[in-house]
Amino acid sequence: MRFVEGLAGALLISLTLVDIFQSVVVPRASSGWLRFSRHVLRISWSAFRRAGLRTRSGQRRERILGAFGPFVVILLLVVWVTLLIVGFGTLLDALRDQIRPVPPDYWASLYFAGTALLTIGFGDYTAVGIPARFISLAAGATGLGTFALVVTFLFSLFGSFQRREIEVVTLEASAGAPPSGVTFLETYRRAGMIDQLDAAFERWQRWSAEVLDSHLAYPVLAYFRSSHDNDSWISSLGAIMDAATLVLTTIEDGSKGWAKMASWVGGHCIEDLAQYFRLDGEAFVGVEFEEFVQARIRLEAAGYALRPESESWEAFQAKRLTYAGRVNSLARYWASPPAQWVGDRSPLRFRHATSAAVPQDPTRVG
Repeated sequence: MRFVEGLAGALLISLTLVDIFQSVVVPRASSGWLRFSRHVLRISWSAFRRAGLRTRSGQRRERILGAFGPFVVILLLVVWVTLLIVGFGTLLDALRDQIRPVPPDYWASLYFAGTALLTIGFGDYTAVGIPARFISLAAGATGLGTFALVVTFLFSLFGSFQRREIEVVTLEASAGAPPSGVTFLETYRRAGMIDQLDAAFERWQRWSAEVLDSHLAYPVLAYFRSSHDNDSWISSLGAIMDAATLVLTTIEDGSKGWAKMASWVGGHCIEDLAQYFRLDGEAFVGVEFEEFVQARIRLEAAGYALRPESESWEAFQAKRLTYAGRVNSLARYWASPPAQWVGDRSPLRFRHATSAAVPQDPTRVG
């Protein structure tokens, strides 16, 4: 019986340490149903998202959903430390004969493991046998290492978050808030910066690559909400994808090299994130012909030379079909603020005064 108890404790410690190692140390996507962190993220986000979407106030909704990212990092630390205390407590309970005074029950063994893991060391329980001494020392070292790793992890997350948000906030000046690919192209043309459009697509190609790398390595980053209520890293990526798609399928003049590169890397980023979070939505265009015609009118008024309407519409549908469904599923999952052509807005009731993109028809998918 003591052997089985000790084996269960050692197994719990091993699973927890593997989860910490894969979540914090390994710089690549890791999966597995035995990882506690994935279940914690999924369950806690479901509760936060439900609470946020039930709120009538848009600002309050953003405060609730925006608090989730930092909260869940602290929650993960608490869960990991709790699991380690239970694991070491179970292991030490199997060796209670090597502890003085002998713990009267399992809860006393948990208490001893907690003081060892948190390096409190009250001294009311002392390990006297070599195995028990080794385990108590291992508990103290594990506790120190876990706290150090999580603190370092938190600083790394905030660094990646800030780098991500620089481009998101900057995009607001050219694409509006919420961002729009059509507005993005209009702004560059009307401001006489058409020669800078390639540089913009190049920056977003690099941005997409960094988001792909960081958000798959540390999935909790995806739950860190953008700092402005009407901004979203998902909507921003969707707007750039729409802008690149319009350049490649509808706009006749101008270079298309960097637009193609930004579209390819951005599409790769969207596809991998959707697959990792199991959000690979059905393929659909998500834009009505009338909306596309309105976009053409705006682009032509801004000074762009356009391809024939039927030809460009056919090419636009084929191109947008490859990513629109996935962007839609990502936007729905993270309840992103509604944006033109980005995200299924039907379950959301955002009431921002500046959000003119909220559709009148709640069943309409943009």
